[in-house]
Amino acid sequence: MEKVRWGILSTAKIGLEKVIPAIKRSRHGVVAAIASRAPGPAEEAAKALGIDTAYGSYEELLADPDIDAVYNPLPNHLHVPVTLAAARAGKHVLCEKPIALTAAEAEELKSVPKDRLVMEAFMVRFHPQWLRLRELVRSGALGEVWAVQSFFSYSNRNPDDIRNRAEIGGGALYDIGCYPVTAGRFVFEAEPVRVVSLVERDPDFGTDRLSSALIDFGAGRRLDFTVSTQATPYQRLQVVGTKKRAEVLIPYNAPQGAEALLRLDDGSTLGDGAGVLETVPASDQYAEEADAFALAVRGETELPYGVDDAIANMRVLDALFRSEKSNAWETVGG
Repeated sequence: MEKVRWGILSTAKIGLEKVIPAIKRSRHGVVAAIASRAPGPAEEAAKALGIDTAYGSYEELLADPDIDAVYNPLPNHLHVPVTLAAARAGKHVLCEKPIALTAAEAEELKSVPKDRLVMEAFMVRFHPQWLRLRELVRSGALGEVWAVQSFFSYSNRNPDDIRNRAEIGGGALYDIGCYPVTAGRFVFEAEPVRVVSLVERDPDFGTDRLSSALIDFGAGRRLDFTVSTQATPYQRLQVVGTKKRAEVLIPYNAPQGAEALLRLDDGSTLGDGAGVLETVPASDQYAEEADAFALAVRGETELPYGVDDAIANMRVLDALFRSEKSNAWETVGG
């Protein structure tokens, strides 16, 4: 199969440090070009990362007929408009999360040409540890699964960081709260019914710096999580069933190219005493994501997650923000 030729929009850190190296290691893709708002940063990145072509504007890259797909890691408020522009220029688009600032904005992506693919870049869904987790749930090894719990935090008080700018989609729920929401939908393979949230905002930035949520999937199933942009860095994901619990030790930022660990515990001894560690083979979740998208672009497979999936995730975030204001349960999509 001919490799998909990728163009990278911007010199965002995640692209330079995670995604570009992963695409270069992938089986079905090659990084052909990178663009920035001025020539200098793109040229510097191209030289450092061995990319043949650098453009001094996003428009130049989108006009390149040799580019098949673009990766869009721009600030959150630019995800939809630039993804639309790329798709209308004939490119397939892998867009960073969250795909939009609201579900209504995400709905605009339904207008992309029918032969162009758009996928939200939740790389975690392609890591073998997440696939193994869902296999355990589906097999009944955990029993009846009732609860998914997660904590995800980092510490960043830099006022110049886009993640601390409320007006362009900064804050904990947009940046990292979308991951446990995705985890709940991935594990239960269902959409939630209602949510309630508790949010604390930074007095200077206006962003949510500590957000917690309880999400009801119906039939006794629930997801609860806490995310923070100003706490000790930590992350964990647990799925608790009637027979066992499964714990993903590094669920979201699994080390690229390294083995991962799952803990299975039947609770017969408290304090993790009955826990058994299961090793998941070494993997690069960004490379797996790029390959899954490339195969869909070439028509070898169906796109695993499309615009409708991204809209569904945004509906949950919308409900969480409504609950912050109402101090009450809010219906997803209501």
